[in-house]
Amino acid sequence: MKTLLTAVVGLTVLSAAASLRAAEIKVLASNGVREALHELASAFERDTGNKLVIGFGLAAALKRRIGAGEAFDLAILPAAAIDDLVKQGKMDAGARAPIARSSVGIGIIKGGRRPDIRTPRALKRTLLAADSITWAKEGQSGVYFAGLLERIGIAEQMKPKIVHATSGVEVGQLVAGGQVQLGVILVNELMAAPGVEVLGPLPRELQKYTVFHAGVGVGSKDSSAAKALIKFLTTPAAGAVFKSKGQEMG
Repeated sequence: MKTLLTAVVGLTVLSAAASLRAAEIKVLASNGVREALHELASAFERDTGNKLVIGFGLAAALKRRIGAGEAFDLAILPAAAIDDLVKQGKMDAGARAPIARSSVGIGIIKGGRRPDIRTPRALKRTLLAADSITWAKEGQSGVYFAGLLERIGIAEQMKPKIVHATSGVEVGQLVAGGQVQLGVILVNELMAAPGVEVLGPLPRELQKYTVFHAGVGVGSKDSSAAKALIKFLTTPAAGAVFKSKGQEMG
C-alpha cells in the first residue's frame, strides 16, 4: 500500500511539474495557413505539451489588431506585414522565419465548365467572357488581382462583374453556391473550399506568391515557447504537411 501511495504521489508531482512547464501560446494566423496549421497544431501540442490558442483572420485585419496593441505570442502573416510590424516595434526582428508560400489561383464550382487560363492571353479571354468574379477585397491575393486587372488593361470592363467578398471562405461559398462564376484566392484556400475545384493557378508570367512568415511578438509571455513553434513549423515534416495542403515551404 505504501509503495502504491508513493507511486501515485510521484505521478501527481510529475504531472504538476509538467503542467507548470507547459505554455499557452497565443497565435494570430492568416487564413492562408489555416488548413496546414490546424493539422500541425495538434502534433506540436502532442510533442511539447504546450497549448496553442489560434485566432485566424484576414492578414490585413490581424495586422491592424496587432498595431492597435492586441497581445499575442506569435503571428503568421505575409512577409511585408511582418516587416511593418517590426518597424512599429510590435514584433521581434530576430525571431522570425519563412514557413510557407502560396500561389494565386482561380476556382470554379465543382464539376463546372473549365475555361482556359494557362496563358496570359487565355486568362484575359476567360475573364472577359465570365459573367461574374469574386475575391476577398482585403485579402493578399485579392489586392494583387485587382492590380493585375489594371496591368492587363481590363479593369474597367471587369467592374460590373465583380462581387467583393469579406474573406476567402466567402469566396468559396459564393462560387460553390453558384452565385459567382469565378473565385480568386490562394490555391491552397481553393483546395479547402467545399464544393469548389481549382481551375488552375495564374499563368507563370502573372503569378504572385504570398510568402508567410512566423514571428514572435515583443510582448510574448513565453518567447522561448513561441520560438520553439517557429522551429517546429520549419521542419521537413511540417513542410510535407504544407505541401499536402497546396503550399510550398517558404
